[in-house]
Amino acid sequence: MDLLSSIKDHHSERRLFISRVVLTSVSGILLLGIVIARLVQLQVFDHETFAEQSQGNRVRIQPVPPIRGLIFDRKGRVLAENLPAYQLELIPEQVDDIDDTLLRLAALKLIDASEIDHINELIDSSPRFKPVTLKLRLTDEEIANFAIQRPRFPGVDFQPRLVRHYPHGFAVAHAVGYVGALSKNDLTRLTPSNYAGTAHTGKTGVESSFESELLGNVGYQHVVSNALGRQIPTNSRDLSDALPDNQSPAPGANIHLSLDLDLQLLASRALEGRRGAIVALDPRSGEILAMVSAPSFDPNLFAVGMSSSQFEGLQDNLERPLFNRAVRGAYPPGSTIKPMLALAALETGATNLARKSVCRGFFTLPNTTHRYRDWKPEGHGEVNLHDAIQQSCDVYFYEISVDIGIDRMHYYLDQFGLGSKTSVDIGGEHSGLVPSREWKREAFRDPADQRWFHGETVIASIGQGYMLATPLQLASAAGAVATRGKRFEPHLVAAVEDALTGERTLISPRRVDDVRIDNQDHWDAVIGGMHDVMQSVRGTAWAAGSNAKYQMAGKSGTAQVFSVAQEEEYDEELIEERLRDHALFISFAPLDDPQIAVAVVVENGSSGSRVAAPIARAIMDEYLGYGGNADK
Repeated sequence: MDLLSSIKDHHSERRLFISRVVLTSVSGILLLGIVIARLVQLQVFDHETFAEQSQGNRVRIQPVPPIRGLIFDRKGRVLAENLPAYQLELIPEQVDDIDDTLLRLAALKLIDASEIDHINELIDSSPRFKPVTLKLRLTDEEIANFAIQRPRFPGVDFQPRLVRHYPHGFAVAHAVGYVGALSKNDLTRLTPSNYAGTAHTGKTGVESSFESELLGNVGYQHVVSNALGRQIPTNSRDLSDALPDNQSPAPGANIHLSLDLDLQLLASRALEGRRGAIVALDPRSGEILAMVSAPSFDPNLFAVGMSSSQFEGLQDNLERPLFNRAVRGAYPPGSTIKPMLALAALETGATNLARKSVCRGFFTLPNTTHRYRDWKPEGHGEVNLHDAIQQSCDVYFYEISVDIGIDRMHYYLDQFGLGSKTSVDIGGEHSGLVPSREWKREAFRDPADQRWFHGETVIASIGQGYMLATPLQLASAAGAVATRGKRFEPHLVAAVEDALTGERTLISPRRVDDVRIDNQDHWDAVIGGMHDVMQSVRGTAWAAGSNAKYQMAGKSGTAQVFSVAQEEEYDEELIEERLRDHALFISFAPLDDPQIAVAVVVENGSSGSRVAAPIARAIMDEYLGYGGNADK
């Protein structure tokens, strides 16, 4: 015991203890000083800076989407509008068992069971206090059904919103177009800030080409949220007054089209159950009065959202309902080009009004045995230019084509707008094709294929071979004949209207280069022949034009889909429907003051005069006031 006491150094231990206490105290005082200094900096010197940041954290800017502009026809009838609809929503934090809730909703057929996995993904990727859309649009029956069952579904409710609606969906689908959900590709070509709070954009037709006018300007409002981002009510007047001013959205402009709804509906009915297109326009201005492509589709399906299987069904449909045949369909124009070719022949001296030819039902080139057959096997006998147009004599045009030549044929047909885009104010237009020697040299790589043959000129004279035209181009060309060479750019939009002030900006007709015909008497000769096509007993479309209360002109066309061998005869009854000839017709009226030009294409319709011409006559009757509902 005494030995241990002598070894222990109490003085050293005390000195060590005191030094540790001092070090700890100094460190504590120093750290406390740092904390106090930082608090002073935050509370005093940086107060205003952090107060502003704090306000910004709790006050968010929430976009308010604008109301999309409306679309009207030429008489002010609505073609595209915004209607209130109800969507089914679920707030996850208010639902105890989400899977069970979704299964019970599927059992009531309020949602599709196949969409449950996708809904769960949406729920997992969003804050639990934010509503998740289960269904974009509920029918009245579904709303009534859910209203009865609502007590069984806490956290699930339907909410109102505006949805695009097309009252005459199928009839106007290709001209007006449709809106669809924004895609990644859309956002790369559009300005994302303009679409804050907006889920749709124009995809086709006028909805797409005039998207910037229809969209409007996004507004915004300031909302207060807590630290979790949840919006909280601003019932306090002081809190409301402290918020910055909101900005109301500016609605999109209203678009007034040149379309006549009555004409559009009539054209749509005329093509019901068929494939084809109808375009009617005013030759004095280029205003499109009707534009129909058949078969069509319901654009409302895109506005409310459709399943992938529904969209694939439309895309894979052999009838191609999404394809706008009016501006994208490229067809051999057949004999509808004969009036334009006749003008070319008169201007170049390849024929004259006195020249007569004997049609024996076929034509052969010098030193060849190949027969280019006329549609009339026994032939037309002796015919002049007027007869050749009136009776659509192929042989006459075979003969004069050799003297015109393909390059001069190209020159004159090009003046009528064939073979080039019309610059119509909706997208997706096909250019068509009027061949020439230069075109063939550029189109083919093999030198042997680049040579132009006389036989190709012969078949081009009746709108076959490489020749292609769209229904819109044919209507525009018919309009150019009607006005004796004056041409206007076809357009659908007639005016843009400010939705707030009602002020309209009219779209002026746009002239394009006239058809250059030196001898104006040649117009009389050609138009006279077209008149007798419909209103002379020997005309190919006399059955369609007889007994009319006004004078009209037209030209039928029949375009082969496949070639018939020399020794074979074309028998419509023995040929598969999709291999039958296309039926075409162009026309205009009244003869002395043309107000409407029409082009009709019926795929595999077989006869232009028998199938397409009556449709063109009905369109002209309706527009000029001689339709079935007009006062007689």
